[in-house]
Amino acid sequence: MRRVTRAAVAAGALTATLLAGCSTPTPDPTAGGPVGTASAPDPTPSTASTSAVPSSSAVPSPSATATSPAAPGATASATSAPGAELSAAEQAALDGRLRAAAWKDDVRAARDLVRRGADVDAKDDTDQSAYLVAASEGYLDLLELTLDAGATVDDKDGWYGTALIRAAERGHALVVGRLLQAGIDRDHVNRIGYQAVHEAVWLGEDTPGYVDTVRVLVAGGVELETPSRTERLTPLQMARERRYPTLEGVLVKATDDDRDVSAADADRVLLEAAASGDADRAARALRAGADLETRDDRDRTPLLLAVTGDHVEVARVLVAMGADPDALDDRHDTPWLVTGVTGSVAMLQTLLPAGPDLTVRNRYGGVSVIPASERGHADYVERVVETGIDVDHVNDLGWTALLEAVILGDGGPAHQRIVRTLLAAGADPGLADRDGVTALQHARSKGYAEIVRILEGA
Repeated sequence: MRRVTRAAVAAGALTATLLAGCSTPTPDPTAGGPVGTASAPDPTPSTASTSAVPSSSAVPSPSATATSPAAPGATASATSAPGAELSAAEQAALDGRLRAAAWKDDVRAARDLVRRGADVDAKDDTDQSAYLVAASEGYLDLLELTLDAGATVDDKDGWYGTALIRAAERGHALVVGRLLQAGIDRDHVNRIGYQAVHEAVWLGEDTPGYVDTVRVLVAGGVELETPSRTERLTPLQMARERRYPTLEGVLVKATDDDRDVSAADADRVLLEAAASGDADRAARALRAGADLETRDDRDRTPLLLAVTGDHVEVARVLVAMGADPDALDDRHDTPWLVTGVTGSVAMLQTLLPAGPDLTVRNRYGGVSVIPASERGHADYVERVVETGIDVDHVNDLGWTALLEAVILGDGGPAHQRIVRTLLAAGADPGLADRDGVTALQHARSKGYAEIVRILEGA
């Protein structure tokens, strides 16, 4: 089923009103304007042509074009010193350049423009601001920049919608979670009568991105029983009407009184849900007030339990809600370090937006690439070296990832691939262990002919 756009809903609402014999649309008591005004600017102009969860790299051309050209004075504003007083023209030019950078997700340029005085809340004639663009396009780093710069969290777009509604409509679960953490109005109703959760279901799809988004909204405590103003449907009824079985299941579990979680049991339930891989139960526990960083008797957090079991769906909810990827347990493991043990690339990808410390060390003094190399997790090693992790880090045993791949590996295809990957990433084949023995010498002594050949050619 193709996604329904907000403009189509607005047009439909207006048509229904006209067919009922009304000369004007029903007044919107919240916005003070007409409901479903088809001429209202669409804050997410690329939605109409999108049939799946939109790529965060998509740049809506119409609005981008409208904001990109530099106004008179752009050169002066670009060269003015930070903190210098700007003329109105210079300020407008600077703000326009910031919006253009926002559409391109050019965080470096945006940061410089903000430093020079650009306003992250400044809007163009279609009510687009850098902050609102970051939310609708799913640009998490840019969103963080705008929040740090003092964005008005509850600011509204041309649909009288918040950044949360924009992000939910696009299925940007991480942005939704960050906005909830920032204290945004989670139940605000826009001009066509939708809350964020309505837009995620009615204008979304039954895909992982939207499932994550709805789970995060559930975890964040949004109202789930209020019907939309136009269709008079609750989020659950919307999922049924759209024939979205996965979203329906999420919302059934979120609203079923028999599955209710008490505040007193919330921490325990969250730990159990994380360990068993029940993402919906985890969301329900967070909704009931569970501590995101609660610990079990081994000092393991819910995120660490989810990572240990490779329960990616649970981890995505926890990360979106702000879980710490560096929380240590009683064995000096963290969620990030454990990804190197399990070798789960999907979990690595899930944790990266949380900003894990790539230098954190396990109980053997190693970083995550070392156990991954030892265990033969070739896919993981290929991905983790792209993060800039130190491939020549030496652990407490005196071994690098390359040395462990040879000394503790089996010399087979997986470890051969790891050796190639580490060398391509800049690993130094000349680094020796505490006895002065190099990876090449170890490979020769073990009879690993192919690894010997690879290392001799390095």
